[in-house]
Amino acid sequence: MKRRIIITASVLGALAVIAGAFGAHGLEGTLSPKNMEVWHTAVQYQFYHVFALLYLSTATRYKTRLINNCYYLFTFGILFFCGSLYLLACRDALGWTWLTFLGPVTPVGGLLFIGAWITLAVAAFSDKLSPANS
Repeated sequence: MKRRIIITASVLGALAVIAGAFGAHGLEGTLSPKNMEVWHTAVQYQFYHVFALLYLSTATRYKTRLINNCYYLFTFGILFFCGSLYLLACRDALGWTWLTFLGPVTPVGGLLFIGAWITLAVAAFSDKLSPANS
């Protein structure tokens, strides 16, 4: 499980760097200032939750269902929240006005993030994250 989490975090982290660089150098002048801000928000949240995944990889020795659930919640949160923001930010530039249906996907991703953080807290409170219950 630790390997899977680290690989996922590494891939998503590399994609966040690429998205950040592409936003700064490739999209500037193409997207409106508002859409650039949306793109920047997606990059930031992707990085925050990549770091959360990397931290989670340190807790895999406990092999609990809570840790596994955190992994999926963080990962799908990144895909739904950040992915929908990337697409929404580019919709006008791409001429894909039909992408408005993605608007409700973003809060679903946010709820997945919240669920992941709460699940991580529950794992800590239930002594699943502390060796010898310290």
